[in-house]
Amino acid sequence: MRTAYEKGVTFFDTAEVYGPFTNEELVGEALAPFRDKVVIASKFYFDLESSEGGLNSRQEHIKKVVESSLKRLKTDRIDLYYQHRVDPNVPIEEVAGAIKDLIKEGKVLHFGLSEASAKTIRRAHAVQPVTAIQSEYSFMERDPEQDGVLKTCEKLGIGFVPWGPVGMGYLTGEINAHTNFDSKTDLRAESKNSLPFKV
Repeated sequence: MRTAYEKGVTFFDTAEVYGPFTNEELVGEALAPFRDKVVIASKFYFDLESSEGGLNSRQEHIKKVVESSLKRLKTDRIDLYYQHRVDPNVPIEEVAGAIKDLIKEGKVLHFGLSEASAKTIRRAHAVQPVTAIQSEYSFMERDPEQDGVLKTCEKLGIGFVPWGPVGMGYLTGEINAHTNFDSKTDLRAESKNSLPFKV
């Protein structure tokens, strides 16, 4: 990461679930010497500290986990804080309200959503302006063009951040029908049977 910074990279994306927790720790340690010269994005959504696991985007949970992320990232603010996925159990207005409070407190600078529908984006944006939408987008995955997400971002002035732009590795030419994925650590193992038909 420090080499990346030396070569001009200034945006670093992580999440509490990566590891879990260990990636935020790594990012925090790596970027600490030049924290004020980079942008850090992180994400919340999962109930990682509960023995039951699952999802949790309630206001009180968001306000709790942001404190843990700030400590791991060795910073006093997260530049872009995404809801990692839309929580079907919590109104998006409640999530946006929690982020609005964190922005007022200076702990978060900008609000992002990942894999949100056009309708959800508009509802969230009405409470707290959304800065960025992150969705899967590549030559294999074109949904943002069809489901109104790109048009909504353009209309509202929201940045669009594609994840998986090389088809989670399938478009690099290094993966084929015989490639094996670890079923415990690689999400591509679940969708391997369907992906060759998309290529």
